[in-house]
Amino acid sequence: MKEGIGIFLWKLSVALYLIANGVIGLTKGGGDFKTILVDAMSLPPVIMQIVAVIALVAGIAILLEMFNIQFPFLNTLILIIAIIWAIYVVIGLISWISNTGSVDFWYMLQRLAVHVMVLGSLLIASKRFG
Repeated sequence: MKEGIGIFLWKLSVALYLIANGVIGLTKGGGDFKTILVDAMSLPPVIMQIVAVIALVAGIAILLEMFNIQFPFLNTLILIIAIIWAIYVVIGLISWISNTGSVDFWYMLQRLAVHVMVLGSLLIASKRFG
């Protein structure tokens, strides 16, 4: 392993996160992609399923790249998911700002931080912004 344990664990966690969300989106019709695309953006569930497939493939590709099997389309797949996530973060911020009296500040800050960490991890994984 060329990279340190921190990079290895970071890549592993991003890959597992994408795989898990892909599987949940395809088999259970839920997870983060339902929250982002269907609930927050009011898109049809078929869009969620397409993104779930992209996430699943990207997660598997990240795992395989950890073993030096390269995928030329990986950066594009991850970038698509990162763009969706960025839109979701912006929608979340707008919602949070417009409803400041009805939500718990610390809970919303914690949720925002989690989604910004996911977005940052996706941008780093895309190798275009990392």
